[in-house]
This record gives sequence, structure tokens and C-alpha cells, in this order.
Amino acid sequence: MRTRFVLLILCFLPALSAGAYTDHRGHNVDSLERVVARWTPDAIDTATEEELADLNRAYRDLMLGYEVINGEKSVFYARKALAISRRKGWYNASGDATRHIGQYFYATDQYDSAMVWFKESLACIDKMTEVADANGYTEKELDDNRSSLYGAIGNLYNVMGDIPTAMDYYRKAGDIFDKYGWNESNSVLYYNIGETWVDEKDYKKALPAYERSLTYARTAGDSLLVANALKGLGGLYLDTGRTWKALRCLKEADRYYSLHDDQEFRARLENLDFMSQVLQAQKKALASWLAVLGMLVVLLGIVTFILRRLRRVRQEQAEAAVVMDETLEELRSVPAGNAPSLTDRERQVLSLIAEGKTNPQIAEVLFLSPETIKWYRKKLLVKFRVATSAALTAKAKDQGLL
Repeated sequence: MRTRFVLLILCFLPALSAGAYTDHRGHNVDSLERVVARWTPDAIDTATEEELADLNRAYRDLMLGYEVINGEKSVFYARKALAISRRKGWYNASGDATRHIGQYFYATDQYDSAMVWFKESLACIDKMTEVADANGYTEKELDDNRSSLYGAIGNLYNVMGDIPTAMDYYRKAGDIFDKYGWNESNSVLYYNIGETWVDEKDYKKALPAYERSLTYARTAGDSLLVANALKGLGGLYLDTGRTWKALRCLKEADRYYSLHDDQEFRARLENLDFMSQVLQAQKKALASWLAVLGMLVVLLGIVTFILRRLRRVRQEQAEAAVVMDETLEELRSVPAGNAPSLTDRERQVLSLIAEGKTNPQIAEVLFLSPETIKWYRKKLLVKFRVATSAALTAKAKDQGLL
């Protein structure tokens, strides 16, 4: 599985809360615990509205204070805050606590439990929508929190293997991002959608998701998000064997990552790893092409040799036919006088023999095969009743044929 952005989509924007959060980690968290410890169930039952609001805020401060240093204690105080919020119908505080508990279960891989708490938190947001004006929250603030929960629930369905349902929740989050022009959030969203489809080996769906991520990133003017989207595209092209496209995207991504040396270090390492894989794939492809080219060259050489051999055989057959015709013609006629009758071709061969040329040399001059010249030489020796080329030359001169 490739690098995902964990911030999808649990913490894009601040959660709604009943009051400003003070960091109570360290010694302050102990003093705050001593304060809330005095609140027994009986005391809570008889507390005023203002006292319950203060106690609820203290519980939630402890919830957040323990979030990093002790997850179980953080959930313990979240449940205490939730008990008061549910009793009083404070949907904003209930939604905050339930989402916090859901995040804890999500982080500890207890996905079924996380789903229950996230959906309860979403229900609280829906209730808040009904009384938004009374509570002073704007539609944008509520949509902000709703989109976070859509993304969180989508993530849960994703890791649980229900990809279609995950995509439904992602699209709901994306619609809210589009509504307010939150291009950065949409870029991250569609990058993660692309990564999901790549994990599923569905490259046709992954490609438009990465392209949308890149479009949103460029619209937002966020060079780091542009780098991430280009990395996603490069990885997809690598997986589908389009190495040259992959290399272009990955090189451009690295150029953008170089502007953020202190951020997304893991993502840049993954990008560099993709580039290394691309180069290795291209090296293997080049070796394969060279091997194929070598085989083609050898095959071409074999074919050329065969064609030349066939052409030579045909030539020799044609020359042999001519010689046979000449021989038959000679057999039909009786030579006049003592000098044998010679054909034009025989006279040419005789003249070149007299010059001392070998069969291959004569063949090259007359554009005939060496075998045909050999035949003519033997024929001339028979006609002149001699055994050697020297005797042939001497006798031809005596008879005035040279």
C-alpha cells in the first residue's frame, strides 16, 4: 500500500467546542484531575446549569490533555463529558466527545467501535443543523465538521474493505469541499482515492482521481500538493508500464518536493524510489529490445544468405541451360576444317584463359558463376583435345583463334 495522508479527513479544521482549549498536559493535568474528583454523582445531579457547563469543559480539557500521553484516560474523560452533554442535550459537546472517542478506536485499529462513535458524532452534527441559529453556529462551521466525519467514516469503510461505501462517503466530503472552494482538502481527498484504486488494481478509476487531485492542487497554488499528485500519477504510469510518462511526472514531482525539504520527507523518498524503479524498468526494456534487435539482425543475415544462395542457384541453372543448348547445337552441326567451332561466350572465356585469369576472376568479368566458367573451361579442353590451359592457349593461337 502506498503512502496515504493520515490527515484525511479527521482534522482538516478545528472541532466545535464549548470553550477555548487550554493545554493541561504536565503538572496542570494533575491539578485539574483533583478538581473534577470532587464531583461525585450526587453532586452532579444537584449541580446548576453553569456548574455543569464548567465541569463539562474541565472533562473535555482533560480529554484533550491526555490525548497524546494516555489514550485510555483521554477516552475515560471523554465519556464523562459525554454523559453530561447527552443529559443536557448539548449536541456540539456530544459531537466533539464522540468523535474524539472514535479517533481513539480508529488509532488502535478497533474499526467497528470507531464506526459506531463516528456515526453518533455525525448524528450530533445533524441535530446541531436543526438548531444552528439558536446555538450560533454557521452552516459553514457545521459543514466543516460534517466533511471531517464523512472522510473519517470513508476511511473506516476503506480499511474494512468496503470500497464502494467508502467512495460514497468520500464523495460527500468532496461535495462540501467544492461548495466552499476548499481545493487543498479536495486535492488530498482525490489523491487518497487514487491510492485506493491503485491498491485495488483499478487503474482506470485511479487515473482520473489523480488528475483531479492535480487540478485542485494547481488551483490552490499549493506546490507540495502538486508534488504529491504528480507522484501518484508517476506511480500509476509505472505500474501500467508507461515508463516515459512516469519519469516525466516523477521528475516534475521531485522538482516541487525540492521546495519543501523540511516537509513530506517520506513522500519524497517514495517518489525517488519510483524513479529508481522506472529507470530499472527502462534498463530492462532496453536490454530486451537490444536482444530482440540482435535476433532480428541474425535472422536478417540468415534470410539474406538464403536469398543470395537461391539467386545464385537460379543463375547457375539458367547458365547451365544456355551451355546445354550450345552443346546440343554443336552436336547437330559438323565443324568445318580443323578448327573447332566456338560460341561467342566460349571465345570470351578462351580469351580470358589466355590472359591467365582464374575461374573466379573470369566469372567476375563475365558476371557468371565460377561453376559455369569451370564448365566452359572443361568444354574448351575437350573441343581442342588438350589437357591443360597452357596447351589450350597454344593450340588456339596456332589455329588463329587468338
